[in-house]
Amino acid sequence: MKILIANRGEIALRVMRTARAMGQGCVAIHTPDEGMTPHVRAADLALEVPSYLDGAAIIAAARASGAAMIHPGYGYLSENADFARACAGAGLVFIGPAPDAIALMGDKARAKAAARAAGVPCLPGGGVEGADTIGLPLMVKAAMGGGGKGMRLVTRADDLPEALERAASEAAKSFGDGRLIVEKALLDPRHIEIQVFGDSHGNVVHLGERDCSIQRRHQKVIEEAPSPAIDADLRARMGAAAIALARACDYVGAGTVEFLLEDGDFWFLEMNTRLQVEHPVTEAVTGIDLVEWQIRVARGEALPLRQDEIALSGHAIEVRVYAEDPARDFLPQTGRVLRWQPGPGLRSDDALAEGQDIGAGYDPMLAKLIAQGPDRETARLRLAEGLDHTTLLGLGNNLSFLRDVVRHPVFAAGAATTAFLTRDARPAPPEPPDPALLALAVLALAGAPAPRFGFTTGPDPVLTRRFEAAGDLHAVTLTLKGATAHLQDGRQVTLEAREPGLVRARIDGAARSLPCMVAGETVFLGDLILRDVTLAPAETRETGGDGRVLAPMAGSVVSLSVAEGDSVAQGQTLAVLEAMKMEHPLRAPVSGRIARLSLTKGAQVRARQLLIDIDPQEAP
Repeated sequence: MKILIANRGEIALRVMRTARAMGQGCVAIHTPDEGMTPHVRAADLALEVPSYLDGAAIIAAARASGAAMIHPGYGYLSENADFARACAGAGLVFIGPAPDAIALMGDKARAKAAARAAGVPCLPGGGVEGADTIGLPLMVKAAMGGGGKGMRLVTRADDLPEALERAASEAAKSFGDGRLIVEKALLDPRHIEIQVFGDSHGNVVHLGERDCSIQRRHQKVIEEAPSPAIDADLRARMGAAAIALARACDYVGAGTVEFLLEDGDFWFLEMNTRLQVEHPVTEAVTGIDLVEWQIRVARGEALPLRQDEIALSGHAIEVRVYAEDPARDFLPQTGRVLRWQPGPGLRSDDALAEGQDIGAGYDPMLAKLIAQGPDRETARLRLAEGLDHTTLLGLGNNLSFLRDVVRHPVFAAGAATTAFLTRDARPAPPEPPDPALLALAVLALAGAPAPRFGFTTGPDPVLTRRFEAAGDLHAVTLTLKGATAHLQDGRQVTLEAREPGLVRARIDGAARSLPCMVAGETVFLGDLILRDVTLAPAETRETGGDGRVLAPMAGSVVSLSVAEGDSVAQGQTLAVLEAMKMEHPLRAPVSGRIARLSLTKGAQVRARQLLIDIDPQEAP
């Protein structure tokens, strides 16, 4: 029996791994722009579809391939009741809950009504028209879907109109439905979710909780199981509430009931009617393959275990590796994977391949790294050590930030809440690169792919090289003597050896090994991305004057609200860019008059491209 996996990337590979272990063939789908990605290469058969949201094309591909089942993964059509109905109408088994359960829990307003009816506590909320009665702070949320898309926290009344506009736009693009709800926001809770499973024989169990409190832009960054804030009594009460809700909608399959927890009280947040990104930590502490359970339940089998047979053992922590720049408000990053090597001792769920292009069209999550141990501290230390030896070169990412977070004393104490990343661990602006590392970058450029300067038989050359790193310019002046760079402060850097993806150097006599790749004028050195701009035109080296608006990342122009000659006020939204399914407003850095526009609606832009020039001398 074949399973078509209606998804891509790491979740497609994850489903294939279990399906093959169960003796089932695997069919992949891909869009025209993807080519031979890892999930396509791994499948028995791969068929092209116009989009991962084109349900009719996906069903046609399943029938053409001879697949009998469709696994939706997460995202895309995984919580689309119409797609689940269409699968059944085509004689295909949808590996997920019944369409009615998806529709009920997918509509957050109806889901909250069902939760209240089942005796599950809920925060005040409802339709957008009731925002004034709820009071601030409040959360604007997409009525359908999840994953942090279409969500905005509003703490000032003046911000509500734009929050509604941006959330509705993101929701429409991500889920095909721009409807919104609002609810009372808690500013310092824990985000706790309970994994539930139901079968067609009337059995419903829970598999404990996951703590997903560490988030940015309402998207999860680190998850762990069990939660350091949950004891056996609270786990039993939250588990009972989750089961009550699952029974209320005749739930079959894997689902996650999400709660906010504060001062010992919990409130229903939403129910995700699919497998969660963070399911590996539950697998680690229960020893249960959740995908296997999904497939067995979809076949009509009963759950393999009763509630009293499910036990939690040890601790597991997962971090999400994102293509983003934490120091610049986690803006999405694009590029080509030059080197990818997960650290030892970690489970890596990924679909990364060297040479793979990471564009702006998909979610920024690249991989998940999971560590486990007999207790939380052992798991945390194993994760920290594994992250220290994880390499990803070729594009901006959050690995360095993750290393800092898992060592942060608040996280180490198990005390992190949803406010952690904004209150306790806000990413610091990047420090200027060590001149010794700039010198090492000069040596790396000099020898790859062929010598460009230095290493001559004449007088020792004195060089000044300028690099751009994180939007700032940094210069280093040095004297080259063979493979050794002498800095003006007397320090010495010697490039001793080069290996694939690695340089071995001696800095002031101390030996160091650093991940390193050179691509054109850019050196990826450890966590640094250094672009040699010594010979670049001045325009490309400048970080922008007071009235210049540069693209913060590569993406597409969703909207443009000004024209040349318009007067604008500082802070006014001029345009909106979209990258990796998130929208980012571009605001006027100064008051003035639009002197030049270099963008149009729908256009693709490069990172740091000059988009708008404001003349600040003609302020309104």
